[in-house]
Formats: sequence, C-alpha cells, structure tokens
Amino acid sequence: MNFLDTNLIIRYLTNDQPEIAKRAARLIDSTKTLHVTDVVIAEVGFVLTSIYKTERSTVINSLLAFLQKSNITVYGLDKGAVLQALILCGPSNRTSFADAMLWAAARSEGNSAVYTLDAHFPDDGLEVKGP
Repeated sequence: MNFLDTNLIIRYLTNDQPEIAKRAARLIDSTKTLHVTDVVIAEVGFVLTSIYKTERSTVINSLLAFLQKSNITVYGLDKGAVLQALILCGPSNRTSFADAMLWAAARSEGNSAVYTLDAHFPDDGLEVKGP
C-alpha cells in the first residue's frame, strides 16, 4: 500500500517549493493508487489555514478536489463520508478539520454515537452525546 504524507500534499496543493511540487504532482497525478489517512487530511486543513493563512473555503475546495481524484483513497473510511465531512467544515467555521474526520469515521461505521463536550459537534446523521 502507498500512503501520502502531509508535506507532499501541501506542496502539491500550494506549489510551494516548485521542484518538490512537481515531484509530488507526478506521483499524485499518476494512476498509482495512493492512500491518505484522516489524520493527514485534518493536518493538511490545519496547516493550510493556520500556517499558510489560506482562506478556509479555498482549503475545503482544494481538499475536495484532491480527494475526488480516482487514484486517491481514504484509508479505513468511506470516501463519501469524508467528502461530506469536509463540506461540514465550511458554512459556520465551527467544525474543525479534526472533528470533521471524527464525524466521517463515525459515519463510516454506520449507526454510531460520538461522545463529546462540544455543543457544536455536527450531528448530521449521528447521535451526539455528552458523557
């Protein structure tokens, strides 16, 4: 199995360090099946919004486009749930990328509950409970 690390995806999406970005693009734009984890997705979102100061909607759109590539899979999660989770990050800015990936993990498992103290945790299709 072939996994992608955060830094490679960051270079691909930002074209930061053009030579490295070209190498990343050759791999990511190939037909090779590549896996990303929920942690990497959350980290890419965090790095782009906090360190690169990229507009949140731009980050979400970039991640959506990246994840919709036919050779990219989300390891251990339903890709459709991950895409839905990223969409939840957009409207209010209340859903963090990490919470979105937790939401996607719970949705990928079917009828799951999430225990949280976060009153704003997205409950779309999930049972959200306090302890």
